[in-house]
Amino acid sequence: MDQDQPDWNLLRAFEATAQEGSLSAAARRLGLTQPTLSRQIAALEDRLALMLFERNGRYLHLTDAGRELLPHVQDMGDAANRLSLSASGQQSDLAGLVRITASEVASAHMLPPILQSLRLRAPQIIAEVVAGDDIRNLMTREADIALRHVRPEQPNLIARLIAERKGYFYATTGYLDKRGRPETLADLAEHDWIGMGDLKRVLEYMFSLNLPITEDNFRVRTESGLVAWEMCKTGLGIIPMDETVAAGTPGLEKILPDELVVTFPLWLVAHREVHTNPRIRLVYDLLGEALG
Repeated sequence: MDQDQPDWNLLRAFEATAQEGSLSAAARRLGLTQPTLSRQIAALEDRLALMLFERNGRYLHLTDAGRELLPHVQDMGDAANRLSLSASGQQSDLAGLVRITASEVASAHMLPPILQSLRLRAPQIIAEVVAGDDIRNLMTREADIALRHVRPEQPNLIARLIAERKGYFYATTGYLDKRGRPETLADLAEHDWIGMGDLKRVLEYMFSLNLPITEDNFRVRTESGLVAWEMCKTGLGIIPMDETVAAGTPGLEKILPDELVVTFPLWLVAHREVHTNPRIRLVYDLLGEALG
């Protein structure tokens, strides 16, 4: 290999390690042994005559050279994925059902345009969306692919971190005109909140953000994330939401956006069979491309 014609396997090893932050996690993602991955990284650094990572305990951090190289490698990976998806979508053996599970909000606001793209690329695939805020069990095949905000621990599942998403707290302009716009965190104790899911866990999370609210602030409650969002849109109170979802809804305002910013991971999860089932792999890669 020369510097003008890099080996894609080495570049893929570099990209996975940069995203995962450790050799062990990157090796699991690529289906390699850790020593093999380590040799690939060393080979790339040797060929480029650059040090791409610095080791800090069990974790690896990109050097300045590594940070400069990463976006170019990611562009190459995106192009390769698009080529693979386009080609595999034409295969005649891709007929069949693929079940995708995601939260109600993600199912309603994120998946429809992706499923439209899937219909164009592989019309013989039938996509079933299992919408729910509970965690479906991929091990027993209640679903083939899951979108989750936590990384699974089961060894037979593969998980890919595809995005770090950002959220804010929202209320309608009408609600804020009536109740006043909070100027400090303390002001939030005087407002109505919409309860979503397990109230105890919600309160623990609010406490971690130093929000001075109690169970009494949650004047309406529901187990459904989608219903809670509709409650917010009608002016019933304040709720946190992914900023991309909220951006498509007029008449909403962010609450203390400089202080209350929530970041959360988005994991794409599947059983290891994704590597051998072409239709599941196609949908898995398409979701990663669209949401990553």
